[in-house]
Amino acid sequence: MPADQSPRTASVEELKALAHPLRWRILRLCLDRAWTNQELAERLEVAPATVLRHIRALVETDFLAPEPVRTGAKGALERPYRTTGRTWRLGLIDVEGVGLVQQVDLAMLAAHRAEILEAGPESGRDVSRGVLRLTPASQGELKARLAELINEFLDRDEPEGEALSYLWSLVARPGR
Repeated sequence: MPADQSPRTASVEELKALAHPLRWRILRLCLDRAWTNQELAERLEVAPATVLRHIRALVETDFLAPEPVRTGAKGALERPYRTTGRTWRLGLIDVEGVGLVQQVDLAMLAAHRAEILEAGPESGRDVSRGVLRLTPASQGELKARLAELINEFLDRDEPEGEALSYLWSLVARPGR
């Protein structure tokens, strides 16, 4: 995570841009290297026009940045894209009360599920699910301590290490 990135609340436009699982997959792929529209379409098994629509939405909200045009393997000019890191430490608050944050949560979950399926049955490293009963103060402490721990490991950025995907979610249980 970039050191200069302080927490901020997502705008409605940013929430809309992040409310689709394919966009989260694009952001994840473009984190490790720059990908072109065609490369992403092939990897994600989606039509190039569909991928381009999602790329444009991510570029408009500065979640994805175009890199300089390059010459591809077949001599054609192509534009690669990289993740900007603007989703890190992004506060998801539903300012307009239209359910955008839930759509973003579900999009992240669907993207994570797709990554698990794509990686195959041998890819699992650890999973945990449980129930906690915490006051708001304890919830804040839990989130702060987990953020600190995750940031510690993000700062390591071990190039020789295995690329791992994680998802942290804390959800209020209905009908206690």
